[in-house]
Amino acid sequence: MTYNGASGTTKQAMAKALELEGLALPEINSSNLALKALLENPDPEVKLTIANSLWANKDVSLNPEFLETNQKFYQAQVTNLDFSNPGAVGIINNWVSNNTGEKIKEIVTQIPPNQILFLINAIYFKGQWSQKFDPKQTTPYQFKLLSGEQKQVPMMSQSGNYYYYETENLQAVNLPYGKDKNIGFYIFLPKQNSSLQAFYQELNAENWKVWMSKFRNTEGSIRLPKFKIDYKVKLEKALTALGMGEAFSNKADFSGIGKQLAISDVTHKTFAEVNEEGTEAAAATSVGVAVTSVRQKPEPFKMIVDRPFFCAISDRQTGTILFMGSIVNP
Repeated sequence: MTYNGASGTTKQAMAKALELEGLALPEINSSNLALKALLENPDPEVKLTIANSLWANKDVSLNPEFLETNQKFYQAQVTNLDFSNPGAVGIINNWVSNNTGEKIKEIVTQIPPNQILFLINAIYFKGQWSQKFDPKQTTPYQFKLLSGEQKQVPMMSQSGNYYYYETENLQAVNLPYGKDKNIGFYIFLPKQNSSLQAFYQELNAENWKVWMSKFRNTEGSIRLPKFKIDYKVKLEKALTALGMGEAFSNKADFSGIGKQLAISDVTHKTFAEVNEEGTEAAAATSVGVAVTSVRQKPEPFKMIVDRPFFCAISDRQTGTILFMGSIVNP
């Protein structure tokens, strides 16, 4: 949404950081609109909402074309608000709470005097497993933390046929949601001889594409911890490291939005809960080894997720990753 208001070298820097180089703005906008429509209608047992909003200080005049673009292509709710009113923070946070199933209750803590605009994106996902875990099978089990210490956590268990992939360094499984099974919860578990750090070295777009093509229907069993996480991060340093520093400086050019503007901060918050029924997740952002021999029936795999692992919720139709992260302490 913010990229639509960038010009000159600021736009170039943002295009590089967001990997939008070579794409025309109308193409980016129409693709985002189409993607939103595809993702929000996945399955009767899957709820996914993507909500955008734009909050402008009541005394500020913004470029009408910028507002119109965000309303049309990002279906953004545009609101003029008196930022000097003590209730303004609560109004913005209420919107975020309502659009994340009340899982993220606060994204804005205060409004600085020079603040003129907030662009906020919220995503909410709730999916029921295609094959639910039986709560009677959930028992305490040891989980090994990064420090080497062990802690007891409730682990869910089940067996069946899964889309599964294994190399000498990792085990991976896809636990699908709903009837259509288009959206899945992917777990990548580094083997005892490897680590999350080693997995991160391999985690890139090219490898991800290869891994996704390697999953095969395999019989096996899985033991997975129940967990609930909250996470918050300020993204200015990460975005600056990606080459977008100019957007945060007095050299910023957001003349497509208004005069003499720069991004003050970008905050991202996420929530995820995984249990026997399925997964509930919310996020808000304020700005291989080949098989060499064929056997009739491979040995069933056994996957015990009792140490730090990487996971992602991904849509099979579009390849979109909705959430991703590592669980190091469930």
